[in-house]
Amino acid sequence: MINKSSTFAKALSLIDAANSEDPNRETSDGREWPKELLYSERMSDMLHRFAPDADEAVQLAIRAQHIERWKTPRNSYPEGRIGYLKWRKDLYGIQAATAAEYLRQAVCPEDVIDRVSNMIAKKNLKASSDTQLLEDISALVFLEHYMLDFYTRHPDYDEEKWTGIIQKTWKKMSDDAHEFVLCGKLRLPEMLTKIVHKALSN
Repeated sequence: MINKSSTFAKALSLIDAANSEDPNRETSDGREWPKELLYSERMSDMLHRFAPDADEAVQLAIRAQHIERWKTPRNSYPEGRIGYLKWRKDLYGIQAATAAEYLRQAVCPEDVIDRVSNMIAKKNLKASSDTQLLEDISALVFLEHYMLDFYTRHPDYDEEKWTGIIQKTWKKMSDDAHEFVLCGKLRLPEMLTKIVHKALSN
């Protein structure tokens, strides 16, 4: 569970307050949420299920991954894949810097701030266990909470397209995350279970 040291609690409060300002809304279980606040709650829930002993730095990075994401909208970059990739790359740095600023306001130790920033900036992916853990949690949350919406918004995608999307997500994940899915610990929507397992069998 989330620990409650004074600096940690302050940092968590600042992160949640920032994400509560998201003007975009999403409904879950009959409750309307600021979109990025809901995302951060889902990330923390998944971390607790996947790596319950994660330390405070990891918990903060997981919570702050999409901090104030709406302030850098996709449509502020050119259309197409090049524009999309530039947007994603810039977001990593912007969100890492934003999280670091809130952690400094909470008087978190600099080593914690550095770890959180590096995780959110996706530094040393694959070489860093911290960054890989954040990547695992992001992928698991996508599969459990967001892939169904993505699926329903793209009825033009054929089976080959979906196989490719799922396989690309799978390649980002660690062996532990793979086992988490294959052992049935992920709460996949029923209609997606067959699609996911078929993609993985290929």
